[in-house]
Amino acid sequence: MANMQVAETILAQLGGRRFIVMTGAKNFLGDERSLSFRLPGAGGRTTDGINYVKVQLNAEDTYDLTFLRLRGVNVKHVAERKSIYNDQLQEVFTRVTGLNTSLGTMGGFPASAVKAFNNRHED
Repeated sequence: MANMQVAETILAQLGGRRFIVMTGAKNFLGDERSLSFRLPGAGGRTTDGINYVKVQLNAEDTYDLTFLRLRGVNVKHVAERKSIYNDQLQEVFTRVTGLNTSLGTMGGFPASAVKAFNNRHED
């Protein structure tokens, strides 16, 4: 049985259950060094029809991300990002796929700006 600690950590760093709900990710496969999953690429939900992602821990203790479009037996390599730090995973995923990983500020103001506004306008 494979040690799934790295795969579980990757999923947690992507956002865990919120990530799954927000992106529709499914069919997760994990091993000692990586996590792969499918995305609902049909219907224009993702940039360039990306419907498969692999996140792999590399020798520098950072992550390499591979974004693919799978159609039957056809595999198209859409994008790759190397040496991504764990705190950059969500941002890079969103930038490449166009899918938000959490509700966050989704087009709104950064939390720091909202806090500053509220501090200035307290009664």
